[in-house]
Amino acid sequence: MRILGIDPGLATIGLGLIEAPNNQKVEAIEWLTIETAPAMSFADRLAEIAENLDTYLTENRPELVVIEKLYFSVNEKTALDVAHARGVIVATVAQKKIPILEPTPPQLKLCIAGDGKADKKQMQRMIVTLFHLDETPTPDDAADALALAAYGAFQGKHSLIA
Repeated sequence: MRILGIDPGLATIGLGLIEAPNNQKVEAIEWLTIETAPAMSFADRLAEIAENLDTYLTENRPELVVIEKLYFSVNEKTALDVAHARGVIVATVAQKKIPILEPTPPQLKLCIAGDGKADKKQMQRMIVTLFHLDETPTPDDAADALALAAYGAFQGKHSLIA
């Protein structure tokens, strides 16, 4: 199964594409980001996210997409901007009729690191281990997206049946 993890954002959206032929083995295919320029209007940034993501989905044909659910944010404006971008991401995926899983950060951390309060370093070490990588994927948004895709491999089958 080809699974795409998406770490939502407005300036940087992390994408992590994996192949998971069964729930015991996962292989990282690629990790990258979609970036929007702060100088662009808010509406144009959202449109660029939708357009770039639509192209990526068409070219790579994931069978499942895992999008992190917003949990909380200290900065209210940032949270609202990311929520708008996340809405565009969810709508773009939904238009392609691809199933979506939406774990919260604690659910993701519990699944990948065994601790719902794992820090970023712990998560990155687990991603390196899970995918047998030589180094931590960069940028952080792309590494987070790989963790989301792994969540889909380990939880996806059960969640899609439920």
